Amino acid sequence: MKILDNSDKHLLPILPDIISKELGKNADKFKFIGGGSFGRVYKAVLSDGESIAVKAYRVQGSQYEEAEQLKLLSANTSVNMPEVLFTYEDEDTAILAMSFCPGQNVLNPMFLLKNKEQKQNFADDVIAGMLEWHSVTNDKFGSLSNPVYDSWYDYYKEEKQKPWLAALKKLSNNGKFSKKKLQLLMEATQLFNSLLEENTKPVLIHSDLNIMNIMADPKTLKLNAFIDPCACMWADREYDLFQLRNMWGDAYSLYETYKQKYKLSEYADFRVAYYGAMNEAHCRLCGGLIMPIWEILCNNRLKKEMKKLKEKM
Repeated sequence: MKILDNSDKHLLPILPDIISKELGKNADKFKFIGGGSFGRVYKAVLSDGESIAVKAYRVQGSQYEEAEQLKLLSANTSVNMPEVLFTYEDEDTAILAMSFCPGQNVLNPMFLLKNKEQKQNFADDVIAGMLEWHSVTNDKFGSLSNPVYDSWYDYYKEEKQKPWLAALKKLSNNGKFSKKKLQLLMEATQLFNSLLEENTKPVLIHSDLNIMNIMADPKTLKLNAFIDPCACMWADREYDLFQLRNMWGDAYSLYETYKQKYKLSEYADFRVAYYGAMNEAHCRLCGGLIMPIWEILCNNRLKKEMKKLKEKM
């Protein structure tokens, strides 16, 4: 896997030529608007005044995966999502150009100052959009391109749980991952695997719908767009829900609103907490954005749900 240079120094000199070639329009104004470990996103203003978003990736092929995900997700929700304009690749660059979605992502703390009614209206709109995806079903669990598993547990254990824990054990043995955190995940995994799997259908999920990837109007908190899918798949719907609690998603009652709109399984709270803690640990393996405070919050939530479940069993 070749890691690409997606720095300003590399990209800014070549982006105008790429856009001109692909869209037949000039672009001379670029502004960095966000990014993480996997990509950097720029707002570009074209010669006709149109604004577009240009995402440059660190790994070749990522642009095609996200383009496929955006097309499928946007076709199955009434919420606005970026329209794919073009993909581009050469030996040093991987790019996805999209329509620009106005607003600000809800990670911005200013949104926390909105009133209760605005927050609930926002939560209702977010969950309504998610439920549209979750009404789209498939015969098998797995990746968008090759879903082959009959059981969600089989998919999750083989493709995520087992390889992630094995890799985390190696990190822990090398002193790069806390043994205490690993022990928590191992105990939670034993409990997770002991629960009977409900008979669920594979549904279409975004897989990364945390508040960083939800755009809203800064004045009204009205939902503007969903952005940045990551590894969306055919999955159990509860796997799409742990991201709703990441950062300060609970301040908008996103997870609780979903539970009000759709009846989840008996052990959903524990499963969602488990998925969240495992995902935060997995970020250490895949080069994702690691935020210690969120990892602490996820682990504390998992401990709380483990205790409640043990008392209940």
